[in-house]
Amino acid sequence: MSKTAWPVPIGEAARRAGVSARMVRHYESLGLVAGVARTDSGYRQYTEADVHGLRFIRRARDLGFSMEEIAGLLALWQDRSRASSQVKRIAQEHIADLGGEYKLLATFIVLVAVLLVRPYGLFGTHEIERL
Repeated sequence: MSKTAWPVPIGEAARRAGVSARMVRHYESLGLVAGVARTDSGYRQYTEADVHGLRFIRRARDLGFSMEEIAGLLALWQDRSRASSQVKRIAQEHIADLGGEYKLLATFIVLVAVLLVRPYGLFGTHEIERL
């Protein structure tokens, strides 16, 4: 990582956060990144805190959180007076959602495996013809 002084332009902020400049603009349009300073000529200038927030968003997306959930997590993260139980509740809800998605995916994998072994699935050809 270069020792470029802060603030940095959008391309450098995107590189440091591991996202594209297009995604940075998208996150801004959603209000996930707010108050970005601009130069007199209108170029965005990102602080170290902005880049840290962008990394947080990227990691949350990688973990499957929705934009709405990320907005809530960011609000809690930036609120120093928040209760840790609020963050814990959101994380627990997400884990529960992932558990349901895992079960669905596991069922799908079993069904595909059955089709690999038995092209007509659990039914023989005569059962399919009757459907």
